[in-house]
Amino acid sequence: MRPVSRGTEEGALPPPRLVAWETTRACNLACRHCRAEAMEGPQPGELSGSEAEKMIRQIAEWKPSPILIMSGGEPLMRPDVFDLAALARDLGVTAVLSTNGTLVDAESCRMIRRTGLKRLSMSLDGPDATSHDSFRGVPGSFAALSAASALLRREGIPFQINSTVTPGNLGRTEDMLATARELGAVAFHVFLLVPVGRARDWDEAFLAPEAYETALRRLKSLEPSMGLEFKATCAPQYQRIGRETGSFSPRSGKGCLGGQGFMFVGHDGTCGACGYLPVSAGSLRRRDIREIYAGSPLFQALRDKSRYRGKCASCEYWSICGGCRARAHAAGDWLGEEPLCPHVPGTKAGSGPARGGRPQGLTPARGAGPDSPALRSAGDPS
Repeated sequence: MRPVSRGTEEGALPPPRLVAWETTRACNLACRHCRAEAMEGPQPGELSGSEAEKMIRQIAEWKPSPILIMSGGEPLMRPDVFDLAALARDLGVTAVLSTNGTLVDAESCRMIRRTGLKRLSMSLDGPDATSHDSFRGVPGSFAALSAASALLRREGIPFQINSTVTPGNLGRTEDMLATARELGAVAFHVFLLVPVGRARDWDEAFLAPEAYETALRRLKSLEPSMGLEFKATCAPQYQRIGRETGSFSPRSGKGCLGGQGFMFVGHDGTCGACGYLPVSAGSLRRRDIREIYAGSPLFQALRDKSRYRGKCASCEYWSICGGCRARAHAAGDWLGEEPLCPHVPGTKAGSGPARGGRPQGLTPARGAGPDSPALRSAGDPS
């Protein structure tokens, strides 16, 4: 594997910090915002057990090895998920599980402990049963999540709560934080919605730029008193706000990690910069995962600021923010500017323009299947 330049940096490329693997697209819920458009059963083409084992062995060859996030769909619907988690443990790869929580029971808790999974994440999108169940599409989801939390606490298994923020629940973010504390979470991660999957046609789910900025600034003000580990995901401007308010920590890394510390592996082995950016970097069925991360045109472009366009290309915060590449793609250009960021490069905080409603140009990308122009646009040689 040859060394690859990171724009102005030289030398061998460090391994990613995180690899998220979509273990399956099968799911028992019907969430309104689902990136994967998951269904009850697995979709054709999912990586077989032997293919998944090969991938995990390749991940283990990175030193230090990335953390493997086993996600979905619902990973607990994949029959061999714990066998694969055990393999990761045996190879020295730290693995975590991202679940909706409804299938967590005493037996799965036993397997979680036995296979060495270090943490679970579970999803909470409303502070009570009415709001959460409506978002998740299945009655009883909140009750199941609460029961799962009690089991995990009893077994001493740490878990975090992930919450997707939309205009419908924005005013209840602090209530969701309080619920996360009550459930016993060790961390609270907030996701800003990206127009992909089922969210493409959910117009009322998207914050206007000024509301987006206000929400992030409110979260930044709350962070010191949260009492939980906190992270804003799919919200790279949170890093800019940290710098502007004097609360930025280099430990938090860059805002958009796509291709710069993070990679995504789809259910069929297609690799990308993140699960919300439907642009292919190559297939594990054709190339080694390390080769894809180091040499794919997609990842090389994302690491090179000179390739960016629009105001992100000239922004003084690029090195800590980078703009959401998935929302830029939804607006028509994955190397273009972040359509929800009101900041104007070179101006003081909060001086940029803001618009109401779905931001102009944020038209969801459609038809992003394996043969679509969107997936070919990265110049994938495989």
